[in-house]
Amino acid sequence: RRVLFRSTYNYRLGHFGYLAHPELTKESGKNASGNYGLMDLAACLRWVQKNIAAFGGDPGRVTINGESAGAILVSSLVGSPEGKGLFHRAISQSGAWMGLSIAAMRPRKEVEDAAVKAAGGATLAQLRAMSVEQLSQALRGVPTGPIVDGYMIPEDESRTFAQGKQNKVEVLIGSNQDEGTFFGAAPNAADFQSQMQQRFGDLMPEFLKLYPASSNEEAGRSHLMRIRDEVGWHMRTWAGLQTKAGKKAFVYYFQRVNPGAGARGATHGAEIPYMFGNPGNAWTDVDTKLSDQMTSYWVNFAATGDPNGKGLPVWEAYDAKKNDGKAMVFGDTAGMGAQIGADRLKFYDAAYAKQK
Repeated sequence: RRVLFRSTYNYRLGHFGYLAHPELTKESGKNASGNYGLMDLAACLRWVQKNIAAFGGDPGRVTINGESAGAILVSSLVGSPEGKGLFHRAISQSGAWMGLSIAAMRPRKEVEDAAVKAAGGATLAQLRAMSVEQLSQALRGVPTGPIVDGYMIPEDESRTFAQGKQNKVEVLIGSNQDEGTFFGAAPNAADFQSQMQQRFGDLMPEFLKLYPASSNEEAGRSHLMRIRDEVGWHMRTWAGLQTKAGKKAFVYYFQRVNPGAGARGATHGAEIPYMFGNPGNAWTDVDTKLSDQMTSYWVNFAATGDPNGKGLPVWEAYDAKKNDGKAMVFGDTAGMGAQIGADRLKFYDAAYAKQK
């Protein structure tokens, strides 16, 4: 009989999880600061390696799973040398090392400088003497999240993954159809075009062919499509890089609209109740069946590195030559289908290449 142990852990958030500061760097002994939330995950996994056998678990079959910020943390540890040997499979839902869009990782010095400036030159001792409220106020605007600290993350992980230096683990990764509805109102047409011009520069003509913005209404639709496609592109790209490194990758695309969700659709995080088997009050038999399939896929993957199992629609591993742009689609039914169009993948491939 197979038993699956599932547990959660707490990790430091915000400035307590990711503040870089010159004095913290100096006292660290690693010439690094920031990424404490990532260190917490590594510490938890070291405990698992030492102790899980005493609970009947197998330290040689550990899977880490996260969604959104948790997905970013999972992918960051897949790319970190400090994660080596601590886990064997990874699940990331709507997020990877670049976040939710194409972006370079911030270097430690940039965040250190921002922290010093925001705090008005306050020393580390003075910052430590502040209350949580005072510290949050003093450091307002200082970015948080994984950074290139030189220790947990030695380099921008786009380089790490491109060179095949990440941890060699199987991955199950994906995104949702309506990711963008989670993040508030869309910008008007002028603001949308300005923001995208700053991001994509001379690729803007191609961008506007895919995401027209001649009116506020049109820009609003394109805004949501852009978020959907860019998050999906990121997950598909990770699948390709993990496959190149010699490990299988399984990509999903979640489309089911939870009854009662309203206009938000299959928004950011909408898949969570389904993969955890946590039914909503308005669920139908369609939702229950889909949830049963998803929980089976997730458990099978954690146990064996392959989500497939008896009675389940076949989930093909990602293959750049055979099924690029396709994924296991979770909608009213489950089955392999389209994720992102080839023209959109080509556009983001070009944008990514320019960033590198």
